[in-house]
Amino acid sequence: MQNEERFVWYAINSVIDALDKILVWDLGSTDRTVEIISTIKSDKLVFEKREPVGVEEFPRVRQEMLAETKSDWFLILDGDEVWWEESIGQVVETVQSQGDKLAGIVNPNFSLVGDMFHYQSEEGARYEIQGRKGHFNMRAVNRRTAGLHAAGRHGQQGYFDGQGMAVQDLPSLKWVEAPYLHLTHLARSESREKDAEVAKRKGKFKYELGEEFPRDFYFPEVFFRLDRLEIVPTPWERRSWSFAMKSRLIEPARWLKRQVMRGKSGY
Repeated sequence: MQNEERFVWYAINSVIDALDKILVWDLGSTDRTVEIISTIKSDKLVFEKREPVGVEEFPRVRQEMLAETKSDWFLILDGDEVWWEESIGQVVETVQSQGDKLAGIVNPNFSLVGDMFHYQSEEGARYEIQGRKGHFNMRAVNRRTAGLHAAGRHGQQGYFDGQGMAVQDLPSLKWVEAPYLHLTHLARSESREKDAEVAKRKGKFKYELGEEFPRDFYFPEVFFRLDRLEIVPTPWERRSWSFAMKSRLIEPARWLKRQVMRGKSGY
């Protein structure tokens, strides 16, 4: 990960209690990401600072992390993904009860736009798995899959078996209705300039009104933890009026773009 200071503390802490170990590699952050991660005091966290890499090297880094993973199953966690306790619990329960029969687990997500209170409609979904398109992704993988390795270009990279078949295309994939929050379209560093330092990050930020969560919607428990230090940014800043105005102005062009790019999966 790189320049993930806004949400990385929440992402790690939302899953760490449910896992045996979590590997976190920083690839040259220039914001407070490293300092924030260092506040997490857990024997489960294995943190390393690595040299920055180009987008073409991301699969190699994934492969190196895979080589250091010794468990039968592993969870893919980015610095912009925050889980509910019940959701990560369902993933763990599925692995424990059916893991020997499965290759991977797919989970839905809420893809936020503008702020924590708005999410992208299904029309904006860009991921496609086994003929289904929507806001979801494969987040748990069986490491015992024969020939398992990481490959693919950034944005559409993934894990493949020894025959070159993507794990998400294998028939033993399991769909589990246990969602997480995907914050990739929000600002993830201290500034837009810091976000722009990360490969392809600039294009992920979305000016989009989205749908508003209902008033009784409950957010992942980690956002309300009392042990959050002052260095960890609050997630509750609302979008500005200028953001909303710009989103309204560009919505017609976005609608047209989505019609043209319907067949593209990933980003």
